[in-house]
Amino acid sequence: MTPEPGAGDLPLQRGAPRRFVFLRHATGRLWHHAPMTELKTYTGGCHCGKVRYDVKADLSAPVGVCNCSRCSKLGVVLAFTPADQFTLKEGGDFLTDYQFNKKVIHHMFCSVCGIESFARGIGPDGKEMCAINVRCLDDVDIDSLKTMKFDGKSV
Repeated sequence: MTPEPGAGDLPLQRGAPRRFVFLRHATGRLWHHAPMTELKTYTGGCHCGKVRYDVKADLSAPVGVCNCSRCSKLGVVLAFTPADQFTLKEGGDFLTDYQFNKKVIHHMFCSVCGIESFARGIGPDGKEMCAINVRCLDDVDIDSLKTMKFDGKSV
């Protein structure tokens, strides 16, 4: 499959602070500055299957469990990867962008089933990145992954 035209061109807010609040406080823990040592390709997507993607990520590093108002209600488990390691394969027309708080993270969810399988933003190094909801990756055993709690509620 080839990526959908424009699928990687979702707008990033330029007028507001350009960093994920989560990443700014978790720098060096969840965002990888060094080369990822166990980079693997995973497939994932939403519940109904309209949104599908491939992502190269290192799940040997800790994945994030955040207690902010949004993450705690959704139960997301996050892995971060540079945007060039993410390819939206299907469903760009079904994606809806949700932003809250400082409106610097683009939470992308399927307009059919409502599942947020990834988000986009700017990492602490100023480069575009993706936050992957690891629960939306195919054939990944969440219980086998190392996790790190993040106190997003206090940010």
